[in-house]
Amino acid sequence: MKKIQMVDLKGQYEAIKEIVNASVIDVIESTAFINGPKVHEFQKNLENYLGVKHVIPCANGTDALQIAMMGLGLKPGDEVITSDFTFAATVEVIALLGLTPVLVDVEPDTFNIDIEAIKKAITPNTKAIVPVHLFGQCANMDAIMEIANTHNLFVIEDNAQAIGATYTSSNGSKQKAGTIGHVASTSFFPSKNLGCYGDGGAIFTNDDDLAHMIRGIVNHGMYRRYYHDVVGVNSRLDSIQATILNTKLQHLDTYNKVRQNAARKYNEAFKNEENIITPFINESQSTHVFHQYTLKVKNVDRDALAQFLNDNEIPCGVYYPVPLHLQEAYKNSRHNEDDFAVTNQLIKEVISLPMHTELDDEQIAFITSKVIEFVNG
Repeated sequence: MKKIQMVDLKGQYEAIKEIVNASVIDVIESTAFINGPKVHEFQKNLENYLGVKHVIPCANGTDALQIAMMGLGLKPGDEVITSDFTFAATVEVIALLGLTPVLVDVEPDTFNIDIEAIKKAITPNTKAIVPVHLFGQCANMDAIMEIANTHNLFVIEDNAQAIGATYTSSNGSKQKAGTIGHVASTSFFPSKNLGCYGDGGAIFTNDDDLAHMIRGIVNHGMYRRYYHDVVGVNSRLDSIQATILNTKLQHLDTYNKVRQNAARKYNEAFKNEENIITPFINESQSTHVFHQYTLKVKNVDRDALAQFLNDNEIPCGVYYPVPLHLQEAYKNSRHNEDDFAVTNQLIKEVISLPMHTELDDEQIAFITSKVIEFVNG
């Protein structure tokens, strides 16, 4: 059996090696390293794939979130509601801009932001909601957009983990994750479903004026060289990363289907295990592209399970061991522990198993057998 990886980037690379290598050499020989033709080609191809009017590439996913908020003109003191159960980048940029992060609980099944918790958190100072499409499945965007429209709020989709997922609204229309709110961000970190070989990110929007503003922000606030019309940053996707992403974008749907197939095999192996709760998929609302395959374990020492898997050379992850409201950087007296009952339970129960495009049946059988052995041991 091949060595099990949490994410097998090398195996995926081997399958597209010749095309990737040739495209990278083309960029190097062209010397068009920044904002070159490959960046514009990738931008157009991703716009077509998503069905969105504007994709603005940038340096990484954290920048993408920050720039989206800058483009919306949010001001210090404005409150931004987001999920307590997610990676820190989501709240980090809110704090960096002097905005006020308002953390709320999540749903116990999808792990996405809880709709009733959003409603409860709205105040006259609330200006935006940041739903995180966690682990590869869309949040309830119908309900979120309804809340936003009622209260005149912006919606910024954090789509770092769900690129390629399809959301079905209550009227039956289908849209790609990241194209529903006012603006969205994504990350092309190497381990993402669409990942480059370094850092990269992008912002999506259908708003022409917002897209124009963001294009200036990512490039030092310039629309003409040396004329700075808005306060900006230096955040650009380089051409080498763009040409790699352009190659991988052609395979994204296949990559996601392979992940979904691996998830089905995991589910099948665990279906009779009452102490193992497999990922819930709200199929009437969203496809799941399984950036992570995350279990909940009941009546089990989750940390001991993680150690057991590591001892058997099975990598695993706990996403996330500490909720944001308990992180030293984001503690706030406004937080009430009673408001985070689901998140506080999830951090004791969740464990993510290897999930990538190169998993084979032998590896899945070994992984699942060891999980079951420990849970029933």
